Amino acid sequence: MNINILRSDKIYREIIACPPKEKTELYRQKMLAPYMKKWEIQQIPFRAKEENGFDVMTINNMAHLAPEMITPQIEPELKLISSDKLWGELKQAMEYSLNQFTKHGINLPVSNYLFTVLLGDPDSEILRLSEGYSGEGGIPGYIFLSLLPNEYTLKRLKPALAHECNHNVRYQFIKWNDKINLGELIVSEGLAENFATYLYGEDLIGPWVSKTDANTLNHVIKPILREHLGITGLQQIMPYLYGDEITKLQGLPTVGVPHSAGYVCGYYLVKYYLQKTGKSIVEATTLPADEILSEVKEYWDEETVLYR
Repeated sequence: MNINILRSDKIYREIIACPPKEKTELYRQKMLAPYMKKWEIQQIPFRAKEENGFDVMTINNMAHLAPEMITPQIEPELKLISSDKLWGELKQAMEYSLNQFTKHGINLPVSNYLFTVLLGDPDSEILRLSEGYSGEGGIPGYIFLSLLPNEYTLKRLKPALAHECNHNVRYQFIKWNDKINLGELIVSEGLAENFATYLYGEDLIGPWVSKTDANTLNHVIKPILREHLGITGLQQIMPYLYGDEITKLQGLPTVGVPHSAGYVCGYYLVKYYLQKTGKSIVEATTLPADEILSEVKEYWDEETVLYR
């Protein structure tokens, strides 16, 4: 496999040095254009037809530094992601994650991968809710992490990358379509976080799991999500997956569940599945969600004990 690392730190420095009027276009071409195929698959315009219209820059600016924010003032944060050692370790971590599948005889259809780290907007409520880091890896071949760099978040880059690698592998086998439902996304997030803890331990479990207590999971989240596993359409699914706080930010109706409800529910559902069936997380990653859900019907009624 071929892992291409986009050194965002070097691009940020180019943008710092360029005139203010040129920052947006330079950012678009250097940071976002390499992900062109991803945007096309997601049907996100690379460049809006009208001024200030929706495009890749709109998506970027929801959680990351907008081009006009890339000034010498970001140097302290930029320095934290600028070492060759860090980028080398992240490339190795990505290879390590993907090789978990190839060494178990799972031939990955995708051979070329692109990865980078984007600096987050310190005022982003989305990043605040995930304690300063998150990622995206659902389009095969393309992964990036979003980061407010500090000691806490830097320590969690590798498990976050493992989480996104798991998504990247899964969707090489599970084809996205308009019939994808909440059940699939709950299972997908559960597989990804179980894979991350399998490689790096539960001490580094993501806040999308660790911030929820057992009572909330058992008596709030599970009863609501159980009744909506079959719903389709991303706008209908996301409130249940991401929870009320993100839903409010998006201007959508809330459904009565806390932040990252689908993530924590999926994590313990998949953990239950792995313990019950004896399958490995690597084996389970490429299985249809219906196959996993059919094996754990009792999960919804049993009291889940949190692993902390």
